[in-house]
Amino acid sequence: MTGFASLEGEKDGVAWQFEARSVNGRGLDVRVRLPNGLERVEPELRRLVAATFRRGNVGLSLSLKSGEAVSARYSVNERQLGAYLDAIQAMAASGSVAAPRADGLLALKGVIETEVTDEAATVEPIVVEEAQRLVAALAAVRREEGAHIVPVVRGQLAEIDRLRAAIDAHPERSLEAIKERLERQIDDLVAHREGLSQERLHQEAALMATRADVREELDRLAAHIAAATKLFDEGGPIGRKLDFLCQEFNRETNTICSKAPHHAITALGLELKAVVEQVREQVQNLE
Repeated sequence: MTGFASLEGEKDGVAWQFEARSVNGRGLDVRVRLPNGLERVEPELRRLVAATFRRGNVGLSLSLKSGEAVSARYSVNERQLGAYLDAIQAMAASGSVAAPRADGLLALKGVIETEVTDEAATVEPIVVEEAQRLVAALAAVRREEGAHIVPVVRGQLAEIDRLRAAIDAHPERSLEAIKERLERQIDDLVAHREGLSQERLHQEAALMATRADVREELDRLAAHIAAATKLFDEGGPIGRKLDFLCQEFNRETNTICSKAPHHAITALGLELKAVVEQVREQVQNLE
């Protein structure tokens, strides 16, 4: 999801340098820096980025290198300013706020208006056209990065599946081992049942049976691995869906570690947890 692209050009007497940068982000955050006088095109540039990317912190920065910057004319919206003054003076009369300063008033939304000059009207279409090229170049860089990351994550998913299978096949997960372990726990419970009602005894036994094995967690883990693999096979933006699956991987892994009946299974669970964290880190780089 990280990337950089830049364009330089000249047209109709205007020279420019346009840069785009992208870093990891769970959602999409767009920042645009434009020279004075070109504020009108910012919404269009934001729409362009939002139509291209789903995730990441994306910044666009335009510098004009012509002899003269785009000029801008500003005017005061007296009606808007008057409305602000009326409200502020009413509050000041009650003593709740201090008298306003000029710089504070001018910073209020809608007080200063920008008038479009002929020069700005000439440059704006150029900016939008170049922004389209720039965003396309950034998208190509991000796709290239994703193409390198996908095989890495596929390999990590295979390692998760290998560890899942190793836990599944461990001797301490055999039916005989589970039965023997559960019988010992219930015998110990019965031996120390003093003060426990029959109902509470049944509840404790049922809880022991639930904690006796990690079959359900292993099955869900296998389903999540299959779902992640399918996402890669289908293509398209998959980053957010993989984020969710990583949460599920982590949930099942934590439960496996907490319920592990043997230190060897705990060790495998910790290995599993480490690989899940590696997947989570890589997924942050995918669209």
